[in-house]
Amino acid sequence: MQNVHFKLFSRLLLVSLMLVSQAFSTNVYAENPQIKLQTDMGDILLELYPEQAPVSVDNFIKHANSFHYDGLIFHRVIKGFMIQSGGHTFDLTPRESERGPIINESFNGLSNARGTISMARTNNPDSAKAQFFINHGNNKSLDVRSARAGYAVFGSVIKGMDVVDTIAETKVATMGMYQNVPVTAIRILSARLLNPEAWTPLAEPKTLPAFERPTPVR
Repeated sequence: MQNVHFKLFSRLLLVSLMLVSQAFSTNVYAENPQIKLQTDMGDILLELYPEQAPVSVDNFIKHANSFHYDGLIFHRVIKGFMIQSGGHTFDLTPRESERGPIINESFNGLSNARGTISMARTNNPDSAKAQFFINHGNNKSLDVRSARAGYAVFGSVIKGMDVVDTIAETKVATMGMYQNVPVTAIRILSARLLNPEAWTPLAEPKTLPAFERPTPVR
C-alpha cells in the first residue's frame, strides 16, 4: 500500500514540476518585450531589446498597439538579404505612420545579423517611422561604419525563422515604382505584444502649439 502511495506521489510531483517548468518557459515570464507577428505564412515571434534601443522598441510597440501593422504586406523581399514591411497594403497603397520620425540608434553595438529586426529609413539617418525589416542574411554592410550611422537593430526572431525563410523564397517582381514585390501578397494579419508588463512606455515628445497668423491684405 505504501508503494502505491509513493508511486502516486512521485507521479504527481513529476507532473507538478513539469507544469512549473513549462510555465516559466512561456512568454509571460520573458524579461524583454515580445511581439508575435501572425502572417499568411505562419507566426514570427520577436524579442525586442529596450535596453539597447529604447526609442526604436517604444516606437515599434506603439505602432503595434495602434494596429498599424495589421493587414500590411511584406512589400520588399530579397532572398539572402532581408524582408521588409510596415508601410503598404496588399495593393501597394501606402499606409502612413501617425507618429513622427525617431532618432537613429544604430550605435548601440548590435549588428544586422541573420534573424535580427531593424528600422528601415531613407538616406536621412533619423527618418525611421514604422517600416522595418528582418535580416535574412548577415548584413554587416548595414552596420555602423566609423562615424556613419547604420540601420538600427532593436530585436531578433526567437521563433519562426522558418517562416522568414519561406517568405524570402517567394517569387517577386517589379510592380510600378516598386521592386522585389512578392507576386502573391504576404500579409501581417496581426502584430501583438504578448507581455505588456515587460514594457515601460517612454514619454511622448512635447510639441509646441502652432500659431497661425493672418496675412495682411494690401
